[in-house]
Amino acid sequence: MNSTKIINHCNNCGKQGHSFHNCKLPITSYGIILFTSSSQGLKFLMIRRKDSFGYIDFIRGKYSPFNVEQLQNTIDDVAIIACSGGVDSTVAAVIANQAVGDLLHCVYVDTGFMRKGETEQIEALLAEQGIKNLVTVKAADRYFEALKGITEPEQKRKVIGELFIRIFEDEQKKCGAKYLVQGTIAPDWIESGGGVRDTIKSHHNVGGLPEDMTLEVVEPLRDLYKDEVRELARFLEINVAERQPFPGPGLAVRTLGDLTPERVAVVRESCAIVEEEFEKAAAEGIMDIPWQYFAALLPVRSVGVHGDVRAYGETIVVRAVQSMDGMSARYSEIPHSVLQKISTRITNTVKGAVNRVVYDITHKPPGTIEWE
Repeated sequence: MNSTKIINHCNNCGKQGHSFHNCKLPITSYGIILFTSSSQGLKFLMIRRKDSFGYIDFIRGKYSPFNVEQLQNTIDDVAIIACSGGVDSTVAAVIANQAVGDLLHCVYVDTGFMRKGETEQIEALLAEQGIKNLVTVKAADRYFEALKGITEPEQKRKVIGELFIRIFEDEQKKCGAKYLVQGTIAPDWIESGGGVRDTIKSHHNVGGLPEDMTLEVVEPLRDLYKDEVRELARFLEINVAERQPFPGPGLAVRTLGDLTPERVAVVRESCAIVEEEFEKAAAEGIMDIPWQYFAALLPVRSVGVHGDVRAYGETIVVRAVQSMDGMSARYSEIPHSVLQKISTRITNTVKGAVNRVVYDITHKPPGTIEWE
């Protein structure tokens, strides 16, 4: 039986009727909390998280001049940062821009794997934050050529990461950059393995970095989790705090199998439909907005019918999860009426390419949030 109303469970306060995003109580985290205070108030809050791999230590607290001074002491020459428009890279860019100003050169790479209308939105966002040295590199052709015939997820990420650095090295020659500033956060390097950890999946700014890279890497957000980065974005009044996560490799890891412009276009259109329908349903009070929600294209063909014509198209999977920091997640219970609208719109919009839409009800673990 279709449902038009769901009962949400808040992972923060333990009560029903709302998600943790709408919880009015402070966000809690199990662990050991240490802090120091001065005449100026609370300065630092150190948490050793119980539920994270390896009991990760990190500094958490209000953004202060200390952060700027630390970057100023680290970056003594021209630096480049990849500005994807996501929460992590945007916060890192704003912090670095405040610290070193004109020494920072921001590069946005249009890989061909971005969401619908994303390039224009990102350029406007970065300009709004006062970032002046911004270069947009149109690199879709290079990426599709480099990834031709590559279908294995880890290899995809490594190729994307290496080309990402090569493009930056091209820009480095133009501006003489010595440093590469990245928006790497704790889940990125935890999941990318290294040392005693197994590699869950390599992240483009961790596992994909080539060994012969000449740039020195600076990662101001390395020890923060996604919820901490969002908190910092709110404090800095950056209009990305509530933006849902988007992977560095973009739609490349939502297009399973061969990466062609045509297949990526199907994913781009499908993701836009999922976002539009979820946000519309949330605005109408039918459901709470998930932490992350998107569509992925599976290289699984099945027989279907469009009108009176036999179709043999691929499969779109819709994924929506609730999470706090991305380290674990639960699938969102979406009303059937919303999923039905999404299915109808996708199969009608990309008619012939897709004739089946399914919904993923897997938690993390055992699955990851992204499919690759």
